[in-house]
Amino acid sequence: MNNPHPASHVFDSAISLRPMDTHRYSGRTAETYNNMVGPFGGITAAALLNAVLQHPERLGDPVSLTVNFAGPVAEGEFEIEATPLRTNRSTQHWLLLQKQDGEVVTSATAFFATRRDTLSEQQLSPPPAPRPDTLKRVDISIRNWFKQYDFRFIRGIPLQPRAADQPADTESLLWVRDYPERPLDYCSLTALGDVFAPRIFLLRDHFTPSGTVSMTHYFHATADELSKAGTGFVLGQAKASRLHGNYADQVAHLWSEDGVLLLTSTQSVYFKE
Repeated sequence: MNNPHPASHVFDSAISLRPMDTHRYSGRTAETYNNMVGPFGGITAAALLNAVLQHPERLGDPVSLTVNFAGPVAEGEFEIEATPLRTNRSTQHWLLLQKQDGEVVTSATAFFATRRDTLSEQQLSPPPAPRPDTLKRVDISIRNWFKQYDFRFIRGIPLQPRAADQPADTESLLWVRDYPERPLDYCSLTALGDVFAPRIFLLRDHFTPSGTVSMTHYFHATADELSKAGTGFVLGQAKASRLHGNYADQVAHLWSEDGVLLLTSTQSVYFKE
């Protein structure tokens, strides 16, 4: 379910792709989503997913997406190869390669499926949180891409001094949506799943070079649930289990304003000592 007006929002411009042939698309990085080195990982992941969503052979909606950031994406043009590896009656597996100058900079696999009416049970409820309209937008303009989101933090603002008696904690809880607001779809949900700053930023009050190496999104949301969420906020919670030997994990969840779990994400993140 792509946005029907692909150039109407800065996000849509950033993930815009032009077909080159059956399986190849061209795109260009957007300065508005620049990060420490290259573009914000969430916008890269969204562009990769967009290649499948635009593909004439696509079946169903995304169920999972794994992105491996093999190297920095340079500013400028890139190509995405989107290849359906196998299509069954209701499922489809994809290989995605982002290339610059003939070299792979990002690889991904995606699993799409046609969902059917079955047992529906949500085991994980959203944590208690004040409504987003009772909180002020927090400007954490560490890099360009932060400016493209409306952050309403409840706890866990990155790079904030921690009181001496406050225990080390890597949890963030916040409301967030695109800025300016934009209807939620699979591409924007993909990017929102990566809006959490590296967890090392919550343990230190100074900048630490770091970046996601591998990220997997599990899409729980149906197209109807995304449509119902509209331009509202999503509640995001992220936490690391362990930071050790230059790498950390991150587990994140996103819920709609009415408490529906939309996405689960796991990451492996590099950080420099």
